[in-house]
Amino acid sequence: MAKVIAVIPARLGSNRFPGKVTFLYNNIPLIYYVHNEVSKSKKIDRLIVATDSKQIKSVVEDFGGEVIMTSKRHQTGSDRIAEVIKKTGGDIIVNIQADNFGVKAGVLDRAITEFTRKRNLQYGTLAYKIDNDRELMDPNLVKVVLSDEDYALWFSRYPIPYIKSGKKKNYTTQHSFYGHIGIYFYRKQGLIKFAGWKRSTCEKAESLEQLRILENGEKIKVFKTKMNSVSVDAPEDVKNLSHIYG
Repeated sequence: MAKVIAVIPARLGSNRFPGKVTFLYNNIPLIYYVHNEVSKSKKIDRLIVATDSKQIKSVVEDFGGEVIMTSKRHQTGSDRIAEVIKKTGGDIIVNIQADNFGVKAGVLDRAITEFTRKRNLQYGTLAYKIDNDRELMDPNLVKVVLSDEDYALWFSRYPIPYIKSGKKKNYTTQHSFYGHIGIYFYRKQGLIKFAGWKRSTCEKAESLEQLRILENGEKIKVFKTKMNSVSVDAPEDVKNLSHIYG
């Protein structure tokens, strides 16, 4: 049976919200909420937080989480995770962003099951259907265009595809747009290959690590879900968590 390792890459740096993952909400650090839900998974064999911050390490160990310290040089979460996996091993690796508030263990388990069955897959991720123009136009929400077989054709912060003809409002009623959820599924060899590639030009332009995979000619399977996560990009966004955690 494939060994599944979930890793939450976490760092203190954030342009708009420094120290976000250790920020206290109801006197509990934000990273705990993500860690706690992922820990409920029935398919994940080991859950690790990967960080270069001693502060994050202390916070996570205080609530009983496992931490592996990594280099400070990594510019993406997947590169950080690749360092961890070289030490721990594992067959299938799940990358769960530390601010993925609203993640559900059941959704992860279903995606892991499908990813495991499709042995030819090296890369996978999640997406949900966008139902309003406000989300569609938000550059913090990454959009993904899908093929007929639900492989990612492209990711962008821009609302793609552009609708040339039609009304210049209510875009989501004119086309099916999908929002990307920052969770990735890798087979070990795919992750190591990813980390061996240089950061690609479009990856740097959009600040989207998954574009490195597409720019190197590989495929990403997209698993559709109704799960949506809450975006916390600035301190004033913390109030949005009340819809999930009360």
